[in-house]
Amino acid sequence: MPIASSPLAIDRAANLRALNSFGLPAVAHTLVHIRSDADVRRVLDHPELGRAPKLVLGGGSNLVLTRDPSEVVLRVEVMGKRLVAEREDAWIVEIGAGEAWHDAVAWTLDQGWPGLENLALIPGTVGAAPVQNIGAYGVELADRFESLDAVSLVTGRVVTLDARACAFGYRDSVFKQAAQPGNFGGLAGKSLITRVRLRLSRPWQPVRSYLDIERRMAETGNAAPDARTIFDWVCAIRRAKLPDPAEIGNAGSFFKNPVVSAEQCRDIIGRDPHIVHYPLPDGRFKLAAGWLIDACGWKGKRVGNAGVYERQALVLVNCGGATGAEVVTLARAIQESVYGRFGIRLEPEPVLM
Repeated sequence: MPIASSPLAIDRAANLRALNSFGLPAVAHTLVHIRSDADVRRVLDHPELGRAPKLVLGGGSNLVLTRDPSEVVLRVEVMGKRLVAEREDAWIVEIGAGEAWHDAVAWTLDQGWPGLENLALIPGTVGAAPVQNIGAYGVELADRFESLDAVSLVTGRVVTLDARACAFGYRDSVFKQAAQPGNFGGLAGKSLITRVRLRLSRPWQPVRSYLDIERRMAETGNAAPDARTIFDWVCAIRRAKLPDPAEIGNAGSFFKNPVVSAEQCRDIIGRDPHIVHYPLPDGRFKLAAGWLIDACGWKGKRVGNAGVYERQALVLVNCGGATGAEVVTLARAIQESVYGRFGIRLEPEPVLM
């Protein structure tokens, strides 16, 4: 129950099962609801919480809980959506970090500001989007990013970071990187994102070169889909391939698609000609992790109550009553299997803790 004497909304012994999309069991000894920048500073000034380790929690869609967190859990609930600027070349929109990402995508389209449609139906919150540099169907968050506000969990100061400062990479950012000794380095565990600003270019340019979208264009005979049509297609494609976390616990794509050299790719194609691969601008190739996992026979298999989704081998699921340890055991078995056959070490997308 919330503690009335505190200006902060604090829950003790908070059950986190409903706050992580895998539906894994865990209890936070202390959970603080963060609804403003000032709430972060109140936490830092708090005699009990100020010096305690912190764990930032958004939608819990990129997290595998294997234990009860010893950290103070900061649940990000900063809301709000607004148009910051309307320029000749772009609309700039600002969205609170606690807003659901998919709802934000739908809202921008409802306002007549296209550009995020390829990123529809990705689970999680807006604040988590830049941390993971989410991406789908040919678009990454970095492609639409303007800036963000984050509060330091050390000083309480609010900083504004642009794309360069965020150091975006493939499913990566400065917020996932740990600081190196003697260097400012990463911000993992050091900042809480409160607001994200996105740049939606004018005139709108559709991104429709992704294979699944091209298939929809061919099937429907619509060679020039508008943003709403692409949004609807992406939602339909994702629903057909991926389980709804509200029905089957999961964290979406569990492994990153590995990137290999042209030589490595040729070697794998020589042994497995049907491998799904995509050329990158720098001459390397991205391999489909789901294909690698499926080729090793994992689709539909289980370890305890954790399993591989029968429609998409890239997704690990909670078959009912799974623990974080079972999910991790399954993930490691898949990694060893893929490495043994292809010599490629898959890297998990979600944070394992």
